[in-house]
Amino acid sequence: MHNYARYLIFFQYIGTKYSGVVKVPPQQQGKKGVQDHLEEAIRRLRPVNTVSLSVSSRTDSGVHALSNSAHFDLQRSNDKPPFTGDILVEALNYHLRAEQIRIIHARRVSADFHARFCAQSRTYVYRIALGISHYSQLPLTDYNLCWSLRNTELDVGAMREAAALLVGTHDFSSFRAISTDLPFKNPVKMLEVAKIQPGSSFVHTHFHREIPFWELTFKSRSFLYKQVRRMTGALVAVGLRELSVSRLKEIMDARDTRAYPQGLSAPAHGLFLTRVDYRETDLQFLQQTSEEQIPSSRNSED
Repeated sequence: MHNYARYLIFFQYIGTKYSGVVKVPPQQQGKKGVQDHLEEAIRRLRPVNTVSLSVSSRTDSGVHALSNSAHFDLQRSNDKPPFTGDILVEALNYHLRAEQIRIIHARRVSADFHARFCAQSRTYVYRIALGISHYSQLPLTDYNLCWSLRNTELDVGAMREAAALLVGTHDFSSFRAISTDLPFKNPVKMLEVAKIQPGSSFVHTHFHREIPFWELTFKSRSFLYKQVRRMTGALVAVGLRELSVSRLKEIMDARDTRAYPQGLSAPAHGLFLTRVDYRETDLQFLQQTSEEQIPSSRNSED
Protein backbone atom coordinates (compact mmCIF):
# COMPACT_ATOMS: atom_id res chain seq x y z
CA MET A 1 0.00 0.00 0.00
CA HIS A 2 2.28 2.74 -1.25
CA ASN A 3 -0.38 5.37 -0.57
CA TYR A 4 -0.76 4.42 3.09
CA ALA A 5 0.80 6.91 5.51
CA ARG A 6 1.01 7.56 9.25
CA TYR A 7 1.12 11.24 10.20
CA LEU A 8 2.10 13.12 13.31
CA ILE A 9 0.27 16.43 13.65
CA PHE A 10 0.82 19.28 16.10
CA PHE A 11 -2.26 21.36 16.82
CA GLN A 12 -3.45 24.17 19.06
CA TYR A 13 -6.83 25.11 20.44
CA ILE A 14 -8.68 27.42 22.78
CA GLY A 15 -10.36 24.89 25.07
CA THR A 16 -13.25 27.02 26.35
CA LYS A 17 -15.96 25.63 24.06
CA TYR A 18 -14.82 21.99 24.09
CA SER A 19 -15.39 19.14 26.54
CA GLY A 20 -11.67 18.45 26.54
CA VAL A 21 -9.30 17.16 23.90
CA VAL A 22 -10.55 13.55 23.66
CA LYS A 23 -13.71 12.71 21.80
CA VAL A 24 -16.98 12.22 23.63
CA PRO A 25 -19.26 9.16 23.41
CA PRO A 26 -21.67 9.38 20.44
CA GLN A 27 -24.70 9.41 22.72
CA GLN A 28 -23.44 12.36 24.76
CA GLN A 29 -25.12 15.67 24.01
CA GLY A 30 -23.61 19.14 24.25
CA LYS A 31 -19.93 20.00 23.86
CA LYS A 32 -17.73 17.89 21.65
CA GLY A 33 -14.06 17.15 22.19
CA VAL A 34 -11.27 18.61 20.07
CA GLN A 35 -10.63 15.08 18.78
CA ASP A 36 -14.19 14.88 17.41
CA HIS A 37 -13.55 17.92 15.22
CA LEU A 38 -10.09 16.75 14.14
CA GLU A 39 -11.39 13.35 13.07
CA GLU A 40 -14.27 14.95 11.18
CA ALA A 41 -11.79 17.17 9.32
CA ILE A 42 -9.70 14.11 8.41
CA ARG A 43 -12.79 12.25 7.20
CA ARG A 44 -13.54 15.16 4.86
CA LEU A 45 -10.32 14.23 3.02
CA ARG A 46 -12.17 11.03 2.02
CA PRO A 47 -9.66 8.41 3.19
CA VAL A 48 -10.25 4.73 2.43
CA ASN A 49 -9.50 3.66 6.01
CA THR A 50 -11.46 4.34 9.19
CA VAL A 51 -10.21 7.50 10.88
CA SER A 52 -8.85 7.05 14.41
CA LEU A 53 -6.72 9.69 16.10
CA SER A 54 -4.32 8.90 18.97
CA VAL A 55 -3.75 12.06 21.04
CA SER A 56 -0.50 12.40 22.97
CA SER A 57 -1.71 14.53 25.88
CA ARG A 58 -5.17 14.65 27.39
CA THR A 59 -6.45 18.01 28.52
CA ASP A 60 -9.70 18.74 30.39
CA SER A 61 -12.57 20.98 29.44
CA GLY A 62 -11.46 24.60 29.48
CA VAL A 63 -7.73 23.81 29.22
CA HIS A 64 -5.93 25.21 26.17
CA ALA A 65 -3.03 24.06 24.02
CA LEU A 66 -0.42 25.95 22.05
CA SER A 67 1.00 22.64 20.87
CA ASN A 68 -0.60 19.25 21.46
CA SER A 69 0.09 16.30 19.17
CA ALA A 70 -1.54 13.20 17.74
CA HIS A 71 -0.98 10.53 15.12
CA PHE A 72 -3.31 8.89 12.63
CA ASP A 73 -3.20 6.67 9.57
CA LEU A 74 -4.50 7.80 6.19
CA GLN A 75 -4.85 5.88 2.95
CA ARG A 76 -6.10 7.81 -0.06
CA SER A 77 -8.47 6.38 -2.64
CA ASN A 78 -7.74 5.50 -6.26
CA ASP A 79 -4.05 4.89 -5.60
CA LYS A 80 -3.37 8.60 -4.98
CA PRO A 81 -0.04 9.34 -3.28
CA PRO A 82 0.10 10.46 0.37
CA PHE A 83 -0.34 14.13 1.18
CA THR A 84 2.75 16.16 1.91
CA GLY A 85 2.84 17.66 5.39
CA ASP A 86 2.21 21.21 4.15
CA ILE A 87 -0.77 20.20 2.01
CA LEU A 88 -2.25 18.21 4.90
CA VAL A 89 -1.97 21.22 7.22
CA GLU A 90 -3.67 23.45 4.68
CA ALA A 91 -6.46 20.96 3.94
CA LEU A 92 -7.27 20.19 7.58
CA ASN A 93 -7.25 23.86 8.57
CA TYR A 94 -9.70 24.57 5.75
CA HIS A 95 -12.16 22.10 7.28
CA LEU A 96 -11.49 23.42 10.80
CA ARG A 97 -11.98 27.08 9.90
CA ALA A 98 -15.19 27.36 11.97
CA GLU A 99 -13.48 25.99 15.09
CA GLN A 100 -10.93 27.40 17.54
CA ILE A 101 -8.56 24.62 16.49
CA ARG A 102 -5.55 24.93 14.19
CA ILE A 103 -3.04 22.45 12.80
CA ILE A 104 0.41 23.99 13.06
CA HIS A 105 2.59 21.20 11.65
CA ALA A 106 2.28 17.75 10.07
CA ARG A 107 4.87 15.18 9.08
CA ARG A 108 4.99 11.56 8.05
CA VAL A 109 6.32 9.11 10.62
CA SER A 110 7.02 5.39 10.66
CA ALA A 111 4.16 2.90 10.96
CA ASP A 112 5.15 1.99 14.54
CA PHE A 113 5.35 5.58 15.81
CA HIS A 114 2.95 6.44 18.64
CA ALA A 115 2.28 10.06 19.57
CA ARG A 116 1.59 9.29 23.23
CA PHE A 117 4.17 6.63 24.04
CA CYS A 118 7.02 8.17 22.04
CA ALA A 119 6.65 11.57 23.74
CA GLN A 120 9.73 12.40 25.81
CA SER A 121 8.29 15.36 27.70
CA ARG A 122 5.27 17.60 28.05
CA THR A 123 5.38 21.23 29.16
CA TYR A 124 2.49 23.14 30.71
CA VAL A 125 2.27 26.84 31.53
CA TYR A 126 -0.28 28.27 33.97
CA ARG A 127 -1.07 32.00 33.62
CA ILE A 128 -2.14 34.14 36.60
CA ALA A 129 -3.30 37.78 36.54
CA LEU A 130 -3.20 39.86 39.74
CA GLY A 131 -5.34 42.74 40.96
CA ILE A 132 -8.48 41.75 39.02
CA SER A 133 -11.64 42.35 41.07
CA HIS A 134 -13.99 41.93 38.08
CA TYR A 135 -13.57 40.07 34.80
CA SER A 136 -14.21 43.28 32.83
CA GLN A 137 -10.81 44.55 34.00
CA LEU A 138 -9.10 41.96 31.80
CA PRO A 139 -8.55 42.60 28.10
CA LEU A 140 -10.73 40.41 25.90
CA THR A 141 -7.60 38.61 24.71
CA ASP A 142 -6.98 37.26 28.23
CA TYR A 143 -10.54 36.47 29.28
CA ASN A 144 -10.85 32.73 30.06
CA LEU A 145 -7.14 32.43 29.28
CA CYS A 146 -5.77 33.07 32.78
CA TRP A 147 -6.69 32.78 36.47
CA SER A 148 -7.52 36.27 37.70
CA LEU A 149 -6.96 37.00 41.40
CA ARG A 150 -8.10 40.00 43.41
CA ASN A 151 -4.82 39.98 45.27
CA THR A 152 -2.21 42.41 44.00
CA GLU A 153 0.84 40.51 45.26
CA LEU A 154 2.14 36.98 45.65
CA ASP A 155 5.00 35.85 47.87
CA VAL A 156 6.98 34.59 44.88
CA GLY A 157 10.01 33.72 47.02
CA ALA A 158 7.95 31.28 49.09
CA MET A 159 6.34 29.89 45.94
CA ARG A 160 9.75 29.20 44.44
CA GLU A 161 10.89 27.52 47.65
CA ALA A 162 7.80 25.30 47.53
CA ALA A 163 8.22 24.60 43.80
CA ALA A 164 11.76 23.37 44.44
CA LEU A 165 10.30 20.67 46.69
CA LEU A 166 8.26 19.35 43.76
CA VAL A 167 11.19 19.01 41.35
CA GLY A 168 12.68 15.55 41.05
CA THR A 169 11.28 12.03 41.35
CA HIS A 170 8.42 11.78 43.84
CA ASP A 171 5.18 9.97 44.56
CA PHE A 172 2.65 12.62 43.49
CA SER A 173 -0.43 10.75 44.76
CA SER A 174 -1.47 13.79 46.82
CA PHE A 175 -1.58 15.91 43.67
CA ARG A 176 -3.76 13.69 41.52
CA ALA A 177 -7.53 13.77 41.41
CA ILE A 178 -9.76 10.73 41.66
CA SER A 179 -10.38 9.12 38.27
CA THR A 180 -11.44 5.77 36.86
CA ASP A 181 -7.84 4.83 36.02
CA LEU A 182 -6.55 5.74 39.50
CA PRO A 183 -5.56 2.14 40.45
CA PHE A 184 -3.63 1.63 37.21
CA LYS A 185 -1.47 4.76 37.04
CA ASN A 186 1.97 4.80 38.64
CA PRO A 187 1.97 7.91 40.91
CA VAL A 188 5.77 8.19 40.83
CA LYS A 189 6.79 10.88 38.34
CA MET A 190 9.98 12.79 37.61
CA LEU A 191 9.20 16.50 37.47
CA GLU A 192 12.01 18.16 35.50
CA VAL A 193 10.88 21.76 35.85
CA ALA A 194 8.68 23.73 38.25
CA LYS A 195 9.38 27.43 37.94
CA ILE A 196 7.61 30.75 38.54
CA GLN A 197 8.39 33.68 36.25
CA PRO A 198 6.87 37.07 35.43
CA GLY A 199 4.43 36.97 32.51
CA SER A 200 2.35 39.49 30.64
CA SER A 201 -1.00 40.08 29.04
CA PHE A 202 -1.26 38.98 25.43
CA VAL A 203 -1.78 42.67 24.54
CA HIS A 204 0.33 44.28 27.25
CA THR A 205 1.88 46.85 24.90
CA HIS A 206 -1.54 48.09 23.79
CA PHE A 207 -3.77 47.82 26.86
CA HIS A 208 -4.64 50.99 28.78
CA ARG A 209 -3.23 49.77 32.11
CA GLU A 210 -0.55 47.38 33.27
CA ILE A 211 -1.69 44.08 34.80
CA PRO A 212 0.83 41.97 36.73
CA PHE A 213 1.00 38.44 35.31
CA TRP A 214 2.87 35.39 36.56
CA GLU A 215 3.50 32.12 34.75
CA LEU A 216 4.07 28.75 36.40
CA THR A 217 5.87 26.27 34.14
CA PHE A 218 5.94 22.49 34.66
CA LYS A 219 7.79 19.92 32.57
CA SER A 220 7.72 16.13 32.90
CA ARG A 221 7.50 13.08 30.68
CA SER A 222 3.94 12.59 31.91
CA PHE A 223 1.55 13.89 34.54
CA LEU A 224 -1.20 12.43 36.68
CA TYR A 225 -4.85 13.44 36.31
CA LYS A 226 -5.17 17.15 37.22
CA GLN A 227 -1.67 17.10 38.75
CA VAL A 228 -0.63 20.42 37.20
CA ARG A 229 -3.74 22.25 38.35
CA ARG A 230 -3.42 20.88 41.86
CA MET A 231 0.29 21.77 42.08
CA THR A 232 -0.55 25.25 40.80
CA GLY A 233 -3.34 25.70 43.34
CA ALA A 234 -1.04 24.68 46.18
CA LEU A 235 1.76 27.01 45.03
CA VAL A 236 -0.64 29.94 44.69
CA ALA A 237 -1.94 29.21 48.20
CA VAL A 238 1.67 29.43 49.39
CA GLY A 239 2.03 32.73 47.53
CA LEU A 240 -1.11 34.05 49.23
CA ARG A 241 0.22 32.85 52.62
CA GLU A 242 -2.75 30.53 52.99
CA LEU A 243 -0.47 27.50 52.98
CA SER A 244 3.04 27.23 54.41
CA VAL A 245 5.93 25.63 52.55
CA SER A 246 6.22 23.04 55.30
CA ARG A 247 2.52 22.22 55.02
CA LEU A 248 2.85 21.71 51.26
CA LYS A 249 5.67 19.25 51.93
CA GLU A 250 3.47 17.42 54.44
CA ILE A 251 0.73 17.14 51.81
CA MET A 252 3.17 15.69 49.27
CA ASP A 253 4.71 13.31 51.80
CA ALA A 254 1.25 11.97 52.70
CA ARG A 255 1.08 10.36 49.22
CA ASP A 256 -2.70 10.36 49.48
CA THR A 257 -5.12 12.25 47.23
CA ARG A 258 -7.33 12.83 50.29
CA ALA A 259 -4.57 14.87 51.92
CA TYR A 260 -5.01 17.62 49.31
CA PRO A 261 -7.20 20.45 50.71
CA GLN A 262 -10.62 20.76 49.10
CA GLY A 263 -11.20 23.72 46.83
CA LEU A 264 -7.50 24.45 46.37
CA SER A 265 -7.08 23.27 42.77
CA ALA A 266 -6.52 25.97 40.14
CA PRO A 267 -9.28 26.45 37.55
CA ALA A 268 -8.89 24.92 34.11
CA HIS A 269 -8.97 28.12 32.05
CA GLY A 270 -5.51 29.37 33.06
CA LEU A 271 -3.70 26.24 31.88
CA PHE A 272 -1.90 25.81 28.54
CA LEU A 273 -0.14 22.75 27.14
CA THR A 274 2.75 24.44 25.35
CA ARG A 275 5.06 21.65 24.14
CA VAL A 276 5.21 17.93 23.44
CA ASP A 277 8.76 16.86 22.64
CA TYR A 278 10.08 13.82 20.77
CA ARG A 279 13.48 12.36 19.98
CA GLU A 280 14.50 13.27 16.46
CA THR A 281 15.37 9.62 15.81
CA ASP A 282 11.74 8.65 16.54
CA LEU A 283 10.54 11.23 14.02
CA GLN A 284 12.71 9.98 11.18
CA PHE A 285 10.83 8.57 8.21
CA LEU A 286 12.54 6.90 5.28
CA GLN A 287 10.78 6.40 1.95
CA GLN A 288 11.01 2.71 1.15
CA THR A 289 10.56 2.81 -2.60
CA SER A 290 10.49 5.34 -5.37
CA GLU A 291 6.74 4.65 -5.67
CA GLU A 292 6.24 6.38 -2.34
CA GLN A 293 7.76 9.63 -3.51
CA ILE A 294 5.09 12.30 -3.82
CA PRO A 295 4.97 13.92 -7.26
CA SER A 296 4.76 17.68 -6.98
CA SER A 297 2.04 17.73 -9.63
CA ARG A 298 -0.31 15.80 -7.34
CA ASN A 299 -0.33 18.30 -4.47
CA SER A 300 -4.10 18.63 -4.13
CA GLU A 301 -6.63 17.88 -1.41
CA ASP A 302 -8.45 15.30 -3.52
